[in-house]
Amino acid sequence: MPLMIYQTYSPQAKLKSLVKFYWTLEVPFDPNNQKQKIVPDGCIEMTFNLGDNIKRFVSDTEFILNPNAMVMGQRTKSYDILPIGDVDTIAICFYPHGFANFVNIPLEMLVDKETPIAELFDSSEANELEQQIFQALDTQQRIEIIETYLLKKLKEKTTISNIVKSTVDILLKTNGSTSINNILKDDISKRRQLERHFKKQIGISPKQLGKVIRLQTTLQMMVNQKAETLTDIAYENEYFDQNHFIKDFKEFVGITPKEFSGNENMALSTLFYK
Repeated sequence: MPLMIYQTYSPQAKLKSLVKFYWTLEVPFDPNNQKQKIVPDGCIEMTFNLGDNIKRFVSDTEFILNPNAMVMGQRTKSYDILPIGDVDTIAICFYPHGFANFVNIPLEMLVDKETPIAELFDSSEANELEQQIFQALDTQQRIEIIETYLLKKLKEKTTISNIVKSTVDILLKTNGSTSINNILKDDISKRRQLERHFKKQIGISPKQLGKVIRLQTTLQMMVNQKAETLTDIAYENEYFDQNHFIKDFKEFVGITPKEFSGNENMALSTLFYK
């Protein structure tokens, strides 16, 4: 793989509870580039592609071209991309409960999809934002443009229900290892309410989000070699046993933990966890 430059930036105070960070990625084109597998991370992202087009594969051979300004909804499985030229991207990574504060649609409609921002916001506003981002002189200016727009779109009244926010907080704090039954103290009536609100305000179920958050912690440990064996990783992240760990890993990543290490198709995902 060619040299990949990945950087993150913190949001201003008014957006800190909703926006996890901004990130930029620059990768010069290499004709030997391999497909790159993108793994679910529990976050919704708004991305602006300033470089050449990026293919997103819908099967082994068929692909679509990603929109240049889009929102990537929650993911329930990994997917493959392949740039057809230079990569130059800036993106907003929202906390799981963050993006619902800026739009009026149920977020389950965005799951496993890339939606052009012009379909989610007023189209002339969205097109103007896109143009401003493309014409900006540097990353700092782009972040200022993004933050001005987000603060304008931010809803006055709280969008996220308390039960969703407190559940997300616990899942993030415990790295996804706490069961939903434990969070709700086995109150079945609350479970139905939580599932309904979660689909609307997060996009996926609380159980799915918990699994993805736990996977993120696992990937970080693997990439940064913070455990000696896969058994240690399964134990550290409170999986029932190693089989449970391998099953969850394969469900979201598409390959086994053993196949992950040193895999050329995971080079980009690996970069995000360092």
